[in-house]
Amino acid sequence: MAKDNSNTLMKNASFLMIAALVSKIIGMLYKSPLSATLGSQSFALFQYAQNAYFILLMIASFSIPQAVSKIMAEKLAFKRYRDAQKVFRCSLIYAVVAGGAVALFCVFGASILVPEKMAGARLALQMLAPTIFLSGILGVFRGYFQAYRNMMPTSLSQIIEQIFVAVFALLMSSTMIRMHAGQGEAEIQRWGAAGATMGTGAGVAAALLFMLLVYFINRKIIKKRIMRDRVSVDEPTAEVIKTIILIIMPIIFSAFIYNVNSYINSYMYTYILGRRGMDQSVLQTMYAEFGYFGTLINIPLTLAATAPTSMLPEVSAHYAKGDIDLACVKIDRATWISMIISIPSAIGLAVLSQPVTRLIFRGTNGVAGNLLILGGITVILNGNSNITNGVLQAIGKPGIPMRHAAISLVADIIAMVLLLQFTDLGVYSIVIAMIIYAVVMCVVNSLSVRKYLGYRNPWKKAYLIPLAASVPMGAAAFGVYKGVHVLVNSNIVSLGVAVIVAVIVYFGVYLVISRPSTDEIMLIPGGRYLAKIYTKLFGHIK
Repeated sequence: MAKDNSNTLMKNASFLMIAALVSKIIGMLYKSPLSATLGSQSFALFQYAQNAYFILLMIASFSIPQAVSKIMAEKLAFKRYRDAQKVFRCSLIYAVVAGGAVALFCVFGASILVPEKMAGARLALQMLAPTIFLSGILGVFRGYFQAYRNMMPTSLSQIIEQIFVAVFALLMSSTMIRMHAGQGEAEIQRWGAAGATMGTGAGVAAALLFMLLVYFINRKIIKKRIMRDRVSVDEPTAEVIKTIILIIMPIIFSAFIYNVNSYINSYMYTYILGRRGMDQSVLQTMYAEFGYFGTLINIPLTLAATAPTSMLPEVSAHYAKGDIDLACVKIDRATWISMIISIPSAIGLAVLSQPVTRLIFRGTNGVAGNLLILGGITVILNGNSNITNGVLQAIGKPGIPMRHAAISLVADIIAMVLLLQFTDLGVYSIVIAMIIYAVVMCVVNSLSVRKYLGYRNPWKKAYLIPLAASVPMGAAAFGVYKGVHVLVNSNIVSLGVAVIVAVIVYFGVYLVISRPSTDEIMLIPGGRYLAKIYTKLFGHIK
């Protein structure tokens, strides 16, 4: 039975990871034609509105699925189906009230959230108000099915959401640009960005309709369970809502601290450089380049974050039993998996930064490619901090990474102010501040993990060997790209060949240097095929 539960958990984790990755890829691909449709300045307005929206979304509904699934799962464990259903209904009340309040602030407080130099983004942000309201309700339904250990509805709804976002962002931005043609460049940019944000609303609405359909299909089973329930205690509504709020608030605060630096950096960039006299069109164009960088860097960041997820609960279990040594072994393995993805991704992005950026965003002026070279290291740093965050939470110390995030945020803000006020680095300041934030987070988290577990990073296996394999990979990718480009003069063909060669060289060199065991190879993405290749090349595997 335990084995079956374990398999279910692994399947659920896999569903969510695949859905997250597919969503990120769709999100990256649609922004290429979207940036071409909007132009760099309008795309900058769209990107700024999205950053402000994300902060409001965290306050309104970011933690609702986790809270609903947690509270409901506790009830369902004792077959208290009626109590679980009451949690669901009370969560909907909370989502409507909180989402409605934040949505109203989004409409009437846009001028507070968006500085004057980005004033064109205010309309785009206001267009996102209904999306904020609907997102909370969507989060309740996702949490509902997660409580029943059914991750498929959430996974499918994420993919449906992103598809509708892509289609309607492109459709509505084009429509708005046509409708306001002849009203001046500033007005076209403003409405183009607003049209693009309508795609976000369409995506959330489509995902919500899908979840309502799933709920409607399952309503008979739900009613039968409730009717057979003889153990529920029928807690007062006020008590249930209080429980929901007490669980949601700490998660909101943690998520806010972890993610607010991106919005603060963007605000300081536009405000300080605007006061220093930077031309508005230049400021927006450079911010668009940062948006291109952020879109591209998100793919490896997602991979690095999801790869070790399934192992971290094991750390919690071993720690609870007092088996510190085995907990450290699991951390080693999670770190190793994260780094064999993060390190080559960072180097590959740096080496092929310009052709990759030109392929996805044809309107780039080259700055986004330079930002990738500079900011690629954040993939490695964030991969490390994701592990240490998870470990500290797994051993019952969730407040520590939250305090560390606050310390890192202070360092980030100080760096941004100094760089923007006393240098001419401009948009590069944002990426430098991101690196400083990530470095501080890694250092203080690692010190805490060492303090509570006596843990030390497996430098040779997790860092040095992947780095040693990534260097020839990077050289091969760069050389192949240049060579093929001379022969065929096609960016996409040259890039495709270079990426294929890079993957082969990386894993080939890695296997030769590290000589991993069968179990270790099977943990690598595509490990089953790598194991077969390795066996043919080197015979038996230890």
